[in-house]
Amino acid sequence: MRKPLTCAFGFAALAAAAILAATPLAAASNTDEQSFALIEKGRALATASDCVACHTRPDGGKPFAGGRPIETPFGSITAPNITPDRDTGIGAWSDADFDKAVRQGIRRDGGRLYPAMPFTAFAKMSREDVLAIRAYLRTVPPVHNPVVANTLPFPFNIRASMRFWDWLYFKPGEFKPDPNKSAAWNRGAFLVLGPGHCGACHTPKTFLGGDKDSKFLQGGVLQGWFAPNITNDSVNGLGRWSGADIANFLKTGHNSSTAATGLMAEEIMHSSSHFNAADLDAIATYLKSLPGQNNEVAPAAKDDPAIVAGGAIYRDQCSACHGLDGKGVPRLFPSLADSAMVRSKDPTTLVRIVLRGARSVATKDEPTAPGMPSFGKTLDDAQVAAVVSYVRNAWKPAAAPVSKDKVERIRKDVQARVE
Repeated sequence: MRKPLTCAFGFAALAAAAILAATPLAAASNTDEQSFALIEKGRALATASDCVACHTRPDGGKPFAGGRPIETPFGSITAPNITPDRDTGIGAWSDADFDKAVRQGIRRDGGRLYPAMPFTAFAKMSREDVLAIRAYLRTVPPVHNPVVANTLPFPFNIRASMRFWDWLYFKPGEFKPDPNKSAAWNRGAFLVLGPGHCGACHTPKTFLGGDKDSKFLQGGVLQGWFAPNITNDSVNGLGRWSGADIANFLKTGHNSSTAATGLMAEEIMHSSSHFNAADLDAIATYLKSLPGQNNEVAPAAKDDPAIVAGGAIYRDQCSACHGLDGKGVPRLFPSLADSAMVRSKDPTTLVRIVLRGARSVATKDEPTAPGMPSFGKTLDDAQVAAVVSYVRNAWKPAAAPVSKDKVERIRKDVQARVE
């Protein structure tokens, strides 16, 4: 149950959930699979886990019928069919089969799952949580859709290698509340660490695709985007956002300074926009408790030729929407002056948006989805580097300038993608 922002070896999108309070379940054989409360709990947990995003093709595929390619640094994996179809889905699976797959990463045939399925995070859920998801999936219309999931090239298609990966990176065990923290903090921690699997996208990865725990939630590259730092870092993270800013962003896709686009927009549409207020506040409480590095960078010289050229391009092409002061228009055009994404150590997302343009997410609470046009055909690599460098240095705190070569590499990657 993997959102498309995630990659097969641990990549993934800021996610959290509106999960109903856990209800103790009887043994699997005695569970009432038609219980409305159980099914509703499973629906909420499936929404929390953003199962639909990966297991549904975006080009009109049937819900949960699989077939969506999930990009990884090692090739693509295709998300399987998880409808209750007995031949091509999970209809013939036992509860034990399902629980092992979701929380242990073990297939029905005993093989190992790749962490495109974020079992490393889902292990934080209880068996009762997972069986509630199973009860909900039983209510989904079965779809006969054979899917070949493992499409990785040799040698990455050898599942036995995952035993070594699991030994290095998989830490099984349900979430344990910290008695020294508040109920809201513990709730937020469970949602972020467990079903939300935020670290799958926002934690940088090793060369084997495992989490760099020392840089937890400090940002990671995936599928041509940079998932930003979501710690309380005041320079690169959410330190300048209030708890309400975080909750509003997750609920609506917008807040007073920014708008969600790209992969995060999809996560919000399918998942976090459906959360309740208490869970959103809990997530904000937890994220605001995570210390950042707060390392500022010396701004580029104002008379640097690239900064001067970038300032001229900004005034001509960007200021009509974002303002000469970079403040934008609240809930319409993002504030570049206040944007942690603009100041990210990795400028990939900012450069990509300038090159290709972007459309923010439309949600029930914020149905307007403003867009930004593409400048990839009107600005060359040097000009894009100049305007991006200007934006990253015009307002404090500053960020490192971006080179023409960096823009050239990102442009080639963007052009190679069919999206």
